[in-house]
Amino acid sequence: MGNTSSVAGRECFMAAVGGDPNMAAFRGDLLYEFRALPSYNLAIPVHPEVITYPNTTTQVAEIVRCAVEKNYRVQAYSGGHSYGNYGLGGADGHVVVDLKNFQKFSMDLDTHVATIGAGTNLGDLQDRLLHAGGRAMSHGSCPQVGVGGHLTIGGLGLMSRQWGTALDHVLEAEVVLANSSVVTASNTQNQDILWAIKGAAASFGVVTEFKVRTQEIPKGAVQYTYTFSQGDVLDKVKLFQAWQSVVAKPNITRNYSTELTILPDGIVITGSFFGTTDEFQEFERENNLPFHNKGNVAYITNWLALLAHAAENYLVSIGGALLTSFYSKSVSFTVEELFTEHALVALFTFLDTAPKGTQNWWVIFDLEGGATNDVPMNATAYVHRDAVMWMQSYAVVGSEPPAYVSRKFLDRLHQVVIENRPPGPLRSYPGYVDPYLKNGQMAYWGSNLERLQRIKTIIDPKDTFHNPQSVAVNPTTDHDSLVSDRI
Repeated sequence: MGNTSSVAGRECFMAAVGGDPNMAAFRGDLLYEFRALPSYNLAIPVHPEVITYPNTTTQVAEIVRCAVEKNYRVQAYSGGHSYGNYGLGGADGHVVVDLKNFQKFSMDLDTHVATIGAGTNLGDLQDRLLHAGGRAMSHGSCPQVGVGGHLTIGGLGLMSRQWGTALDHVLEAEVVLANSSVVTASNTQNQDILWAIKGAAASFGVVTEFKVRTQEIPKGAVQYTYTFSQGDVLDKVKLFQAWQSVVAKPNITRNYSTELTILPDGIVITGSFFGTTDEFQEFERENNLPFHNKGNVAYITNWLALLAHAAENYLVSIGGALLTSFYSKSVSFTVEELFTEHALVALFTFLDTAPKGTQNWWVIFDLEGGATNDVPMNATAYVHRDAVMWMQSYAVVGSEPPAYVSRKFLDRLHQVVIENRPPGPLRSYPGYVDPYLKNGQMAYWGSNLERLQRIKTIIDPKDTFHNPQSVAVNPTTDHDSLVSDRI
């Protein structure tokens, strides 16, 4: 079958991947729809102009060069888990660099520094680290997520309170820039680029490889799931207050992680305690947690089993590898912003009465802090170092008008939360893309945004690496004055 596409620069892109027709797909070709990458969130369909499947960093650089010559925007696709499909560009007409072939892995047995290809997914990463000397690092629980995005946007998970975020483990990265050069970013070279990609990489280049520090795997942990059936508003307020009273303690052990999930038919509290069963029971008694005989408690010593148990939450089981239409939002809480009793009454009253447009919705509250908050807010582009809790809300939606109702439900839910806490800037997790969020750049990067814009103006002045909420070039900035503005 012949090609029907008239994509500009077709010959250039084909030359960039060595002329192999299996390494590029062009919109308009007869087989494009069969080879196109799926939109993870079907509520936001995206159709790239060109999808490439390079094998080497040199090929990535040539693809970027072709895109710049033909005035295309570029985004890297590492795992396909962007809620707004930003890995596909977030809008039609982009050039996508699919990094699935970048699977390199090695371990320096002296330093325990691992080298990881940016197309690796978290499931494979945890296996490879374990078999390379019993090592591990912080990362999220969903095995289908790709490290290229995860290690450059944040990366919160089971071990974050003890080890920090995923991006806090990154020591060095190989990056293709908008001028098609390939640079190494580390603490000793191209420090400004390393700073920027540790929180906002999609705006600055294509990361093809990481060097990361690793940790010795834990010996074991108590993992628990407590389920509470539906009660009235005051019952749910009391339960949330008991859970939050532990979350709010300033010196709570870093061996403890927990999340509370509100579902249509009740509340589930899950988490891990890295210690013995006796130590966990003593922790529960000391903190007056009313959870006894409400669910399952297991002591697990196998590291992969620990990770698997952490992944068996409602969100992952519904939304792991499954392509569906959904809407999601996130907001962080500092110590000063935790719920008052009045705010919790407002929250649960709204959840009991609001039209939702779907039967499939849930709201998750995660304990954060610990090692993640040891890092200064301006040490990396990831700014949310004062967050002690995250709220994430989800609604699986169908077609209009129910989808519209569901989106308004989540918007109003977050409005209720914001209205019932002290005034302050809205802060959202950059990994949970909300394409409808106004001024998303400020919500994602806060006080680090201005510095990001300065770096963007230097290394990507034409905004080659763009998505609907990426860091923007500052048109009022004097480029010459920035040449010496290095981090």
